[in-house]
Amino acid sequence: MQKRNQILTVFMVAIFFLSLSGRVNAQEQKKEETITIKTSAVCSMCKERLESNMAFEKGVTEVQLDNKTKILTVTYKTAKTNPEKLKTAVTKIGYDADEMPADTKAYEKLPACCKKDNAVH
Repeated sequence: MQKRNQILTVFMVAIFFLSLSGRVNAQEQKKEETITIKTSAVCSMCKERLESNMAFEKGVTEVQLDNKTKILTVTYKTAKTNPEKLKTAVTKIGYDADEMPADTKAYEKLPACCKKDNAVH
């Protein structure tokens, strides 16, 4: 009977630690956030450029630009990056990011249709 109780105790302890481990992993996986960034994008080429370049940024799991509102929505892992780094990445692609102006050299390399003074098309 004593051996049975010991086995039962070991089994219960193992279940406890396994369930605790599962909770920690679930919490780590939930450490994603989504931000929106107002950009100076004007066309479908801008959309393609921003989405493809931002997808390669460390920690980014999802990215989408709404051309009509010029809002870039980025979902990212908080352990890998932060909003400031993401905004800086947008500026280095050549677009404004909220209050941050586009990197001058990157902006100059954009096609004429992607310049912010160009009409939306």
